[in-house]
Amino acid sequence: MPAIDRFLEGFRRFQQQYYREDSELFDTLKEGQRPTTLLVGCCDSRVDPLKLTGCEPGELFIVRNVANLVPPCEKGLHHQGVSSALEYAVCVLAVERIIVLGHGGCGGIRALMQGVTHEQEEPSGGFLAKWLTIADPAREFVQTECADLSPDEQLAMAERMSILVSLDNLLSFPWIRDRVAAGKLQILGWYFDIREGALYGFDARARRFVPLVCPQGSRP
Repeated sequence: MPAIDRFLEGFRRFQQQYYREDSELFDTLKEGQRPTTLLVGCCDSRVDPLKLTGCEPGELFIVRNVANLVPPCEKGLHHQGVSSALEYAVCVLAVERIIVLGHGGCGGIRALMQGVTHEQEEPSGGFLAKWLTIADPAREFVQTECADLSPDEQLAMAERMSILVSLDNLLSFPWIRDRVAAGKLQILGWYFDIREGALYGFDARARRFVPLVCPQGSRP
């Protein structure tokens, strides 16, 4: 089946499920959205937030970009895609939590570790290199503190450390920082290990990622 026909058939299944068999959900969503969670995820085609969490339409407000990064709060005339989504989710929708979801085998973080941010010009325009400079602190930490690890281990560490960079950057937005301090907003860092099929969460007290959902067949 050609790709476009497959997409159209998929929409027909969606239509059948949500506009005929279970029309109550979209009868409500037609009036507006009330998600309680903002999820910042990666563009990677293997990491679908709705499939990974089992959520229905309307439950997650999702922002996806290369390497699931959150930039620091910066005011200026240039376009602010991620920052505007954060503002809308927090200040208008009043979400209760923000999850930064990173993952194993991330191509963006691999490019970061291979030095893409040091390339002054790229044939494609250099947009990727500029974007990934957000995660430069993660690369610098791994190169300094984890030099004895193998390249694969360094990549996995950088994937996790980039999540922490984004968590720190979230707190540079005053309306996020104030809500966190008031106990009205929770920020979480999650890591999907694509090889294990497991989910890890950052424990701020222990300063490390701990299992939230262990690999199948292992002890919790």
